Amino acid sequence: MNGPVPAAHQLAVAALELEALIPAPLLLPGESLEAYHLLRQAVFADVAPRSALEWLRAIDIVELSWEIRRYRLLRHALLEDHRQQAIEASLRRIDFAGIAPEFAEHASSHLRQNALNWRSDRTAAQEIEARLAGYGFDQQALNLEVFVQAREIFLMFEGLLIAAQKRRTLLLKEIDHGRNGR
Repeated sequence: MNGPVPAAHQLAVAALELEALIPAPLLLPGESLEAYHLLRQAVFADVAPRSALEWLRAIDIVELSWEIRRYRLLRHALLEDHRQQAIEASLRRIDFAGIAPEFAEHASSHLRQNALNWRSDRTAAQEIEARLAGYGFDQQALNLEVFVQAREIFLMFEGLLIAAQKRRTLLLKEIDHGRNGR
């Protein structure tokens, strides 16, 4: 029984060891386990790891690729959320011109409600956007206001994206160096 180990047995042991290396995905609510597995499968097929160290790097590449995807989606959601604030700020510039201080609180409440209606009611959104356009607030002006409103957290997401992309690139270079640099 001390003879050569059959190749099928070695592959079965390697598959079990590989499963021990791969952590369970840490998904946020709303993220798809199926999408994660598809990404992981695509990365593993593309990298085609040949050793335990390459597998560990490939696993890290999967995790970083998922983080990059997550950051991009969250950044987009952030911009969508800040669009309501941009609408409110633009309406404030129009509606608060000449408002007496005693009416400012009531007007602010009304503005917040209009901005909320813009988000949830398509007819109200069209009316508000037409009104803003009449005062020169086109979509580009609103986009600019969105970025002004979201600049700090947007820059945080940019930093996270860049850091994850750099780490992923470094891991890919390490795999390439291990294969071609020896």
